[in-house]
Amino acid sequence: MIRVVLTVVVAVALLATAMPALEDARTETTVERLDTEADRVERAVGGLVSGSVSVADPALAARTTVTVDVPSGFAAAPIDRVALAETDGGSEADTTETEVALRYRIGGGPERTVPIVPGGVESAVAVDGGAVALRPGGESRLSLRFVDDGGPTVRIARVG
Repeated sequence: MIRVVLTVVVAVALLATAMPALEDARTETTVERLDTEADRVERAVGGLVSGSVSVADPALAARTTVTVDVPSGFAAAPIDRVALAETDGGSEADTTETEVALRYRIGGGPERTVPIVPGGVESAVAVDGGAVALRPGGESRLSLRFVDDGGPTVRIARVG
């Protein structure tokens, strides 16, 4: 009987010692997976711009869709909220320029921002109708349209 109690006490002590490391690993895994999803959106924007011409009529604009999969489950940290939003991203000389970023909060911690900056494309990226909230534990489909809003712009909106 004493062996069983001692075994349970040691197991509980080991589990209590390992829990902070497990939480850190879950958070790091979630951050890496969300960075990958931001890269996926960047690649979709680059692919849309590289083979298309922007047009003024949104109905005629080149389009594509991309699915963003926000991690969930045991291996992921709990995500409070996640959205694509426009941020002030201009240089010090030009503070009117905006950029799009994936913004999220993990487990009540600080808000994190991953900019969506597709390299090598000559177009702006904007979000239709304010921030686009994504499902915090699943897939969200996004529609990308390449329009001419005073310059080539990729507009992002949520589908469904």
